[in-house]
Amino acid sequence: MFRLFKFLKPYWWQVVILLLVTAVQVYTTLRLPALMADIINNGIVTQNIDYIWMTGLRMIVIAIISAITSFMSSYFSARVGANFSRDIRTAIFTKIINLNMSDLKDFTTASLLTRTTNDVNQVQSVVMMMLSMMLRAPMFCIIAIIMAIQTAPDMSWIILVGVVAILGSAIVIMAIVMPKFKVFQNLVDKITLLTRENLTGLRVVRAFNNEELERKKFVKTNDSLTRLLIFIDRILELQNPLINIIFNGTTLLCSWVGISLLSKDFAYLGNMTAFAQYVTFVMISFLMLSMLFVMLPRANVSAHRINEIFKKMPKINWKIKTTGIPDKVPSVEFKNVDFRYPEAAENVLENVSFKALAGETTAFIGSTGSGKSTLINLVPRFYEATDGEILVNGLSIKEYAKNDLIDKIGLVPQHGMLFAGTIKSNIKFGAPLASDLQVHKAAEIAQAKNFIEKLPRKYDAPIAQGGTNVSGGQKQRLSIARAICKNPDILIFDDAFSALDMKTDRKLREALKEITKDAVVLIVAQRVSTIKDADQIVVLNNGKVVGKGKHFELLKACKVYQEIVKSQLSDKEYADELKLAGRAEYA
Repeated sequence: MFRLFKFLKPYWWQVVILLLVTAVQVYTTLRLPALMADIINNGIVTQNIDYIWMTGLRMIVIAIISAITSFMSSYFSARVGANFSRDIRTAIFTKIINLNMSDLKDFTTASLLTRTTNDVNQVQSVVMMMLSMMLRAPMFCIIAIIMAIQTAPDMSWIILVGVVAILGSAIVIMAIVMPKFKVFQNLVDKITLLTRENLTGLRVVRAFNNEELERKKFVKTNDSLTRLLIFIDRILELQNPLINIIFNGTTLLCSWVGISLLSKDFAYLGNMTAFAQYVTFVMISFLMLSMLFVMLPRANVSAHRINEIFKKMPKINWKIKTTGIPDKVPSVEFKNVDFRYPEAAENVLENVSFKALAGETTAFIGSTGSGKSTLINLVPRFYEATDGEILVNGLSIKEYAKNDLIDKIGLVPQHGMLFAGTIKSNIKFGAPLASDLQVHKAAEIAQAKNFIEKLPRKYDAPIAQGGTNVSGGQKQRLSIARAICKNPDILIFDDAFSALDMKTDRKLREALKEITKDAVVLIVAQRVSTIKDADQIVVLNNGKVVGKGKHFELLKACKVYQEIVKSQLSDKEYADELKLAGRAEYA
């Protein structure tokens, strides 16, 4: 919890003001019982009306000052607490988006959402309480005890009895509920996970008629969370009756002892009245502290979960500044590259070597799980190669600063991701300064222009979060346009044509040839027709390169490639391809 207090540093001057106004508030509030005792002893008992009026006016002024400082204290604690939580949320978000893909696997998406929202809110609530109560309560308590002892030393032992009773009840309650708070946060994570999972996969749930199954899973988790909340609330609610019993018992004890002393000396009336008020302040102070200590364990669990994100060290270390001079001519080269996922027993890629040159298209094909997408993800360094070397423009990717490497790459992922905004804002996502002409050109090359022009607002047409208001093919074309608009040295298409029909696929590839004369094009594909005209095809099988060459070369020499082609063509079409391969060799 205390590790997060570094986020209070920018607001230290506001905390200082809060301390000062809190001190003034405590002093003025605690002056009132003393003045009341003074009125009783020196005004009412002696029937000195002038003294009563004069002291009463002083009490009104002090009460006004106390009210003003109380307002200022609440204002600054709320302001600091809100800014504190804002900065933590920003820091969490910044940390998450700067972590590598391999680092994020240690957290579920639902858990990250809960930590950024619910956990931060829990910490914010306690920090606000600490800024208001943690400062005010000890001041009230210490000064009230001192003034109570000075006012009526014969009754001071009553304070000790009340304090011990309150602290004892708070310790018992904390011991019971503290272990439950971590379970509570885990269940909140699970609720978020189930909700997000079902909202994202709603079509699949309905397609398989599994609404009832998913409802039962949610209800089971929700019931567990409800039972836990009821248990925690029941224990916490015990605090109120216990505090009331202690508070009323202490007041009754003050009255009983005070009256017995009053019978000996009537002038003790003012002192007894003031002492009773001071005891009340002491009890309220410990009540506030006990409430804080009950909330603190829950916030501590949340703070621990937040700190887990901050303590997460990236597995990939980037250079602050690119060391070395990349070639001006784009290229991508793999030299004996191996890759294994963390804690995996076997390599996903093994001894992969190839070189992709500018103006050429290098394609990757293989069966499902052969490592094609994994290989592509190593180029922008989403994952770190276990062994071997990857060169971009003749320079190892380990020598690049992050921005310098990513600026050279335009990636179209396997599942096109669009962001809430407009068509234009999504196409310009990688090139914020791109002109309208560049946006329109990118859309035209990506074969997206036709459907965009038919929309009422054209390029200003809204895009929902995740692109849920456009079709799969439209989403894919907009993702391609986004990569093209960036005008990178390296264009990577990770099975990015799968949602396109054959005609659109062909048109898009032809249009790409015009703009990629000076760029490296890497394509992962399942369809042979997509990569048939590639300058170089790399065939993968179980993470190993089993073939490398052009379409007809592989069709004659690579058994795995033959099987892939044969699975996608009829016997007659396959026989025709083999004939063409023979002619290509003869030519």
